[in-house]
Amino acid sequence: MHEVSLIESVVAIVADERRRQAFSRVRTIRLQVGALGHAEPDALRFCFDAVASGTIAEGAELIIEMTRGEGRCSDCRRVIAIDERFASCPLCGGFDVRMVVGDELRVIDMEVE
Repeated sequence: MHEVSLIESVVAIVADERRRQAFSRVRTIRLQVGALGHAEPDALRFCFDAVASGTIAEGAELIIEMTRGEGRCSDCRRVIAIDERFASCPLCGGFDVRMVVGDELRVIDMEVE
């Protein structure tokens, strides 16, 4: 389950930010997760409490915002919504579609005290 290592990275980002800003508590952590990435939101939530235990992130609420997938078709040069990584273009039927959005996992913001 690679979600554990992803959440470990998120907690490390929070700890780094604490060193910069000297806050005492994290209330919420908001993540942006791409629908075409390989991170399962339920697994991220499941791992969060265990990984955050004993860290500055312990007790924080994890909010996950999903982003849809988008790709650029090289044939018709349009940006299209895609539901899978190797989808064909629904507009022209071309198969040279490059994903441009949808596999990210990033900390958007945190609410701290």
